[in-house]
Amino acid sequence: MTLNTAADRDPARILVADDDRAIREALGRLLGLEGHEVESVPDGAAALEAVRARPVDLLVLDLMMPSVDGVTVCRVLRSEGDRTPILMLTARTETSDRVAGLDAGADDYLPKPFDPEELLARVRALLRRSRIDAPAPAGPALEVADLRLDPAARRAWRGGTELELSKTEFDLLELLMFNSGIVLDRARIYEEIWGYDFGPDSKNLAVYISYLRRKVDDGHDAKLIHTVRGVGYTLRSG
Repeated sequence: MTLNTAADRDPARILVADDDRAIREALGRLLGLEGHEVESVPDGAAALEAVRARPVDLLVLDLMMPSVDGVTVCRVLRSEGDRTPILMLTARTETSDRVAGLDAGADDYLPKPFDPEELLARVRALLRRSRIDAPAPAGPALEVADLRLDPAARRAWRGGTELELSKTEFDLLELLMFNSGIVLDRARIYEEIWGYDFGPDSKNLAVYISYLRRKVDDGHDAKLIHTVRGVGYTLRSG
């Protein structure tokens, strides 16, 4: 596990939205022990109301909730220009369900039941990235074949089509493009993107890579994102 920085220890205002009272209470205690201010709501409608009433630093959002689900909450917030980091929790194991949350604008996901230490690591990583990203100077545009990425505008295009990317997807694509032609091992990618190596059994990176492939490579004869079996991933033309 990586050592926490001062930024990791800064208290944050976190909103937890889950229809399971036991999970809300457990998350409240867990995050509260880290020094965070935690507000809990039982559904998506209440989550939207709470965020609009008082901005938060992070939203921990259950995927499946009655009335207004987590995917809808993500879509509504992102359509309103709200870039609050969102960690999606899901008891569903199907990749399509996780993809739905990422597609709606979630920055990360964690399956239930979750390990408390892993959840805290994800929370620290999302908070650290949101705090560091704001003042960080953007680099020059990156180009590989017909894939172009503009770090300053946080936009990317394949051919003439703009790609709709979540924050994590954009960061992952930028890392791969900046290291074009270099094979990045899984541990390095986890450290660079999440700030924490979740170990060899984690499927988190594989899910993000598969979803990024759908956005970058589907419909194109030339595939740019490649798996190097037993090592990691690389982005290259040809």
